Amino acid sequence: MAIDQPLVPQPGDQTRIHNIGYRHYDGPRLGRAYARRSLYSQSLRGSYGLGRSVKSKVLPMLLFVVMCVPAAIMVAVAVATKAKDLPVDYTRYAIIMQAVISLYVASQAPQSVSRDLRFKTVPLYFSRPIETADYVRAKFAALASAMFILTAAPLIVLYVGALLAKLDFADQTKGFAQGLVSVTLLSLLFAGIGLVIAAVTPRRGFGIAAVIAVLTISYGAVSTLQAIASDQTATHAIPWIGLFSPVTLIDGLQSAFLGASSAFPGGVGPTHGEGVVYVLAVLGLIAATYGLLIRRYRKVGL
Repeated sequence: MAIDQPLVPQPGDQTRIHNIGYRHYDGPRLGRAYARRSLYSQSLRGSYGLGRSVKSKVLPMLLFVVMCVPAAIMVAVAVATKAKDLPVDYTRYAIIMQAVISLYVASQAPQSVSRDLRFKTVPLYFSRPIETADYVRAKFAALASAMFILTAAPLIVLYVGALLAKLDFADQTKGFAQGLVSVTLLSLLFAGIGLVIAAVTPRRGFGIAAVIAVLTISYGAVSTLQAIASDQTATHAIPWIGLFSPVTLIDGLQSAFLGASSAFPGGVGPTHGEGVVYVLAVLGLIAATYGLLIRRYRKVGL
């Protein structure tokens, strides 16, 4: 019958067990506000690829340059020719560059939220002192801020150039302020729509395609219907058709209240009464996208 032998330490065995005890964290507890600010800052930096790989910086930085270069060219032409006004109004610039803006939100909205869904890190956020509303507010504010930077930067270039060209200070300042109001609403609206669509799928590629499709198809369909209404002399229907596309919503709002010229067929923009409907539609859509994001992440965070 075999007899168990006692365990004998092998020569050279350096195994040790150290009981260092459990140490409580005695540092400052910064709470939800700090976590929310950190998430906002990280998401805003990520919207331009900062703190990420070089590959992640290429597209957002390229789109930023593409947004600003035409403004710089317009300023150079105005200064060289001693023009009495800029070639384009401040409120018109974002509408003209809508394709670049749509591509930016389509690329960055999925980057902001789809990765968290794909790698299932959302519940980890909510395991810390941060709630659903904090996450949504930080992501919404970060993408809206990134878009405001994208759309406001060329307006600043135009404004500085106008002052260098010694154009009327009061007129340029008024136009610049109107342009900032316009791009602020555009940034909030596009950010909300982009995030809602991107939050539906964890696949970034699907999110990009879906955002582009929604923004492009809606604008194309509305523009086509407005053109048909104009050909049929049903000009009274043109402003109401414009309610069904994010781009035309901003166009109609600023033509009604911000002194902008309308891009609608025949230049038929909404009246002040119809403009009130545009304002309510824009604010309602922004609020609706925020509410949908809250509802979405209450389910995801479970």
